[in-house]
Amino acid sequence: MSLPDEQTTAVPGSTAPRPRLGPVFAVVAAGVAMANLDVFIVNVALPDIGREFSGSSLASLSWVLNAYAVVFAALLVPSGNLADRTSPRTAYLAGIVTFTVASALCALAPDVWFLVAARVVQAVGAAMLIPSSLGLLLASAPPERRMSSVRAWTAISGVASALGPVAGGLLTELNWRWVFLVNLPIGIAALVAGARVLPRVPARDLPRPDLLGSGLLTIAIAALALGLVKGEDWGWASRNFLGALAATLVLLVWFVARSARHRSPVLPLPLLKIPAFSPASLANVLFAVAFAAMLLSTVLWCQDVWNWSPLRTGLAIFPGTLLPPVLAISIGPLARRLGAGPIAVVGCAVFAAGIAWWYVHLEPAADYLTGMLPGMLLTGVGVGLTLPTLITAAVTALPPQSFSTGSGVVTMARQVGTVLGIALLVAVMGVPSGTTEMLGAFDDGWLMTLVATGAAAVASLFLGRAGRASQAAAEKS
Repeated sequence: MSLPDEQTTAVPGSTAPRPRLGPVFAVVAAGVAMANLDVFIVNVALPDIGREFSGSSLASLSWVLNAYAVVFAALLVPSGNLADRTSPRTAYLAGIVTFTVASALCALAPDVWFLVAARVVQAVGAAMLIPSSLGLLLASAPPERRMSSVRAWTAISGVASALGPVAGGLLTELNWRWVFLVNLPIGIAALVAGARVLPRVPARDLPRPDLLGSGLLTIAIAALALGLVKGEDWGWASRNFLGALAATLVLLVWFVARSARHRSPVLPLPLLKIPAFSPASLANVLFAVAFAAMLLSTVLWCQDVWNWSPLRTGLAIFPGTLLPPVLAISIGPLARRLGAGPIAVVGCAVFAAGIAWWYVHLEPAADYLTGMLPGMLLTGVGVGLTLPTLITAAVTALPPQSFSTGSGVVTMARQVGTVLGIALLVAVMGVPSGTTEMLGAFDDGWLMTLVATGAAAVASLFLGRAGRASQAAAEKS
């Protein structure tokens, strides 16, 4: 997708000329790609991390993924608020520094829990740079190019998805620590270039973000994930499991009540009244559950059932991850004609067909071309149709003054879904012993994934004409 280089209009809220969009997009793309690439690289490296830190169960290793996603989700909106209150430029550059330093700490981790702690710091950096990146991009783009810029921004994560598994496999063949060290040159380059080309968007007079609310959301999601991944060990009717669920419920109720009263809440409830934004955000949560479970289950199948190397695993996943960025760029005209709802529903159906293929056909004796590849391609098409459509439907429904905060809510929804997807997969699969139990565990995981995909399709039905109206309005703004 070509991006404009015009410098003829002013940055919103400023008399300064609008910066050239091309260089700004390049810097933004570097940081966003780094944050997204890390998710897919780490998935492929997870079994190797477990082998080096011997004695680490899948439940413990899941926190290498979930600690990142939990903190990322809870801090996205406060970070978006901070970007609006101070400067998206300052927030983005600070996020790059934090993420890069944390990546070095991850590479030096002596045990799994040090790695989890370093991943928390990484998540803080990612939460700072993601919402501010969209704010910078939209501040640089002329109004008539905002939708195409949003789609290009969305496609960055798709490109990271495509490159992540293969890059993760290659780096893990050397050592899993290289999956974190690779962030250092990218982060340094983005920092140096960003200091020169990123626009200075004027600060806005906004109330301070609700940090207590952010803490409540963090603990609530973590408690739910902990209950799910430890449920089999504790017992599903045990005091510990029921206590984790009760704590989650209480904290979420407190969180919503606080969001309703606070001047700058983590979840601005009025945003949920915007047509298309609320159903798109819910569908994002549900589809992220399915996507996270699909990705992790594929990695575990390749390395635990077929005993493939990380590189071969990455190459196996690559065909499916190659499709979403292509579709993200090309489905714009179709979404404008039909509306976001129908496109997302079709995407969910295609994604579900891929999971169903694995459920029926995948077995230890199956070969890759007839067993895994068809499902990989179908899920790739499903992600390419669904994910960018839902994100674009939500973001383009927002008023300009809420771009950073609203985009934080959208990404927060995806991260919450990611945490739930990983936790649910670990809970459903359990700790199987023997080939028969292992195959049954994967079947149970794929059935759970199908249920989540179906729920996402139902939520997408409520977009309907609202999604089309939001996109048309965005184009005219």
